[in-house]
Amino acid sequence: MGSEFTGDTTMDAAEKRLNELGYKQELRREMTMFKTLAISFSTMTLFTGITPLYGSSLQYAGPASLVWGWVVVSFFTWFVGIAMAEICSSFPTTGSLYFWAAHLAGPKWGPFSSWCCAWLETIGLIAGIGTQAYAGSQTLQSIILLSTGTNKGGGYFAPKWLFLCMYIGLTVIWAALNTFALEVIALIDMISIWWQLIGGIVIVIMLPLVSLTTQSASYVFTHLELAPESTGITSKPYAVILAFLVSQYSLFGYDAAAHLTEETKGADKNGPIAILGSIGMISVFGWAYILALTFSIQNFGYLYDTNNETAGAFVPAQILYDAFHGRYHNSIGAIILLFIIWGSFFFGGLSITTSAARVVYALSRDNGVPFSSLWRKLHPKRKVPSNAVWLCAGICILLGLPILKVNVVFTAITSICTIGWVGGYAVPIFARMVMPEKNFKPGPFYLGKAGRPICLIAFLWICYTCSVFLLPTLYPITWNTFNYAPVALGVVLGLIMLWWVVDARKWFKGPVRNIDTQNGKV
Repeated sequence: MGSEFTGDTTMDAAEKRLNELGYKQELRREMTMFKTLAISFSTMTLFTGITPLYGSSLQYAGPASLVWGWVVVSFFTWFVGIAMAEICSSFPTTGSLYFWAAHLAGPKWGPFSSWCCAWLETIGLIAGIGTQAYAGSQTLQSIILLSTGTNKGGGYFAPKWLFLCMYIGLTVIWAALNTFALEVIALIDMISIWWQLIGGIVIVIMLPLVSLTTQSASYVFTHLELAPESTGITSKPYAVILAFLVSQYSLFGYDAAAHLTEETKGADKNGPIAILGSIGMISVFGWAYILALTFSIQNFGYLYDTNNETAGAFVPAQILYDAFHGRYHNSIGAIILLFIIWGSFFFGGLSITTSAARVVYALSRDNGVPFSSLWRKLHPKRKVPSNAVWLCAGICILLGLPILKVNVVFTAITSICTIGWVGGYAVPIFARMVMPEKNFKPGPFYLGKAGRPICLIAFLWICYTCSVFLLPTLYPITWNTFNYAPVALGVVLGLIMLWWVVDARKWFKGPVRNIDTQNGKV
């Protein structure tokens, strides 16, 4: 699988590889490795996965399952990240996952693999914007409540209509920012990585120090406690599996670096570094954040009381309030730390919007989206896919409309996001695992003989992760507790597969070249 490039010899190696793969350089290649790492880390983010699901995961089986769950999930996430880093090194294109799937699966299965991967990734990323907007609105709701006097002191608890307005407002702001030049987004993401690093260190150190009392190490690391009266779950293994969900939801998004490879200098080397670097950083800081919250719990049962200061709506907010009010008799410190957390949601949503738009742009470039000619247009001056940005924002807003009537919207959006996003990882990893080694053209980051075993572990872990997000999370199962993700995903994926069988298979051939390479084959 060799080709001979005859263009400008001063080109970046990754740009040469892009030409070999059949694409001309259209996006500005101005991102450094550190900027790419910043965006990748911002997409994963320190707080955005842990904070919204911390309370429910803690309630399922107590602190030990939550604390050790992060360690277990981090361990298996490394296998997925390493497998993806090798592929990213070989295929430094904005199409990333679905492009990888097409080339790795070969000419026979490539188009179908690419189709499945592209749509899974698109669904996951767009739903990912929704998870950030929802959790960001939830944090803002707690900030407003504590700032106006707490639930016990007559504070204002934002009703559903205002919650939806906050959700839409965040989505629109992210889309507007993404219509500016890429340098603006990169600058904001540079602020994001320092915001989260410094903010994370402050919270991790300050919270246990401020708390009047802290839980014992035996409680944090060994205590299991089911809450069947609240969750309806009496099986300890099942409760522990659900307690792991917070970690599984938090530890993905590291593929963001791959979406920016056409804009990154030395992407065949810096892309893999950004993927693995972001996993390493979030693994350490995420566990520290979980430990800080768990050690600082004052009264486990009170966290979920609907009559407490935060209306039982947001467990991390109550932990912060208990710590600062207990020490200083006011909620100012809790509000400041909640603002730091809210900033993380803001930066995370901005980064995911960037990634989602890049995937829609790349898929549209290959005619894989209805009205592709509209969504693949770049802004004439800023050279960013602004139409794709607003398409993602519009769909995200539609996903949030049920907030007005349904109480389990976040559960459904989170499940759809995780299954789509992580499920998209499985397709190229499986193709890499089964393809003949002689057909793989490695980049600078190459696993050699270790590649297949690593891909196998990664693939099995992804299958497990997607399966558990389809499970019921509350019993008994009613209209208010039903996990709608299987139904929503079944309908959407069913329509996409029907489209493939009826029409798309006749014309969709995977990534479409926009450059004519005369020598050799890719």
